[in-house]
Amino acid sequence: MIDDIRHLRAFLAAARIGNFTRAAQQLHISQSAFTVQIRQLEQSVGAKLFDRSKRRVSLTEVGRDLLGPMERLVIDAEAIVGRTQQLTDLKRGVVRISALPSVAAQMLPMIVHKFAQAYPGVVVQVKDVVAEKLIEMVKKEEVDFGIGTQMRRDRDVVASPLLVDRLCAFVPRGLPLAQKSSTTLKELVILPLILTGKDSSVREIVERALKQQRLSLTLAYETNYMATAISMARAGLGIAVLPECAGASYEDLGIVEISKPALSRTIAILHKKDCSFSPAAAQMVEMIKMALTTRVKGRSPGVK
Repeated sequence: MIDDIRHLRAFLAAARIGNFTRAAQQLHISQSAFTVQIRQLEQSVGAKLFDRSKRRVSLTEVGRDLLGPMERLVIDAEAIVGRTQQLTDLKRGVVRISALPSVAAQMLPMIVHKFAQAYPGVVVQVKDVVAEKLIEMVKKEEVDFGIGTQMRRDRDVVASPLLVDRLCAFVPRGLPLAQKSSTTLKELVILPLILTGKDSSVREIVERALKQQRLSLTLAYETNYMATAISMARAGLGIAVLPECAGASYEDLGIVEISKPALSRTIAILHKKDCSFSPAAAQMVEMIKMALTTRVKGRSPGVK
């Protein structure tokens, strides 16, 4: 069995040059080491590959028959090494990310932009999905990692916390509540509320808190997307309960913190247990951590 590409290179050099000494010089090894490599190769294939004379070496019939396949083996092996080096050097590759819609819309774009500038040969794919779908994609290895919240422990998923994202009420400016810095869940439930669907992490957090507080709510509208909930609140259709990172400051909306109880979710990097990151995915994770650490230090919206 041929187990060392150096043997193949030695064979091809000797076949091309017709002299062991000059072939060894071209490969920058001693003639004795070169001769050993040829001998080991002949032992591996079980046949003599060269006829030797004082002035020249020439291929045997077996050697001539193996020349083409050996050349293809070396080309393929060098291509594999080259592609692997490109992946390691982040000159090529693909990073697949699943992210909660709020994360995909607010936190990720600038990070992806900086990553693309630094590593233009790497393709980044972002899929914005709800929490349950995000976990499913991670477990099925449809993505390299997810950025979201893990509502229930799963032994197949590893969570590395990034930040705490608090929930707030997005209140039309015409309402007295918009002038307050905080409100309670008990005050909110008597007002018309706009919530995301039951498969969203935000809805699950709200409903869990309602159950603990033994409260029921007045649901005005239910939406699939946070951007729709924001637009409905801006149109005066109700009060949207969303993560603070869901939107920037709006002149026609007040963003009021929810307290008693404080509602929040932990945003984390989620990946399948025992699955290693590719070099590109590992670098993207580091850039995300660095960017969000900067946000925390800067006390940006969405960070508690």
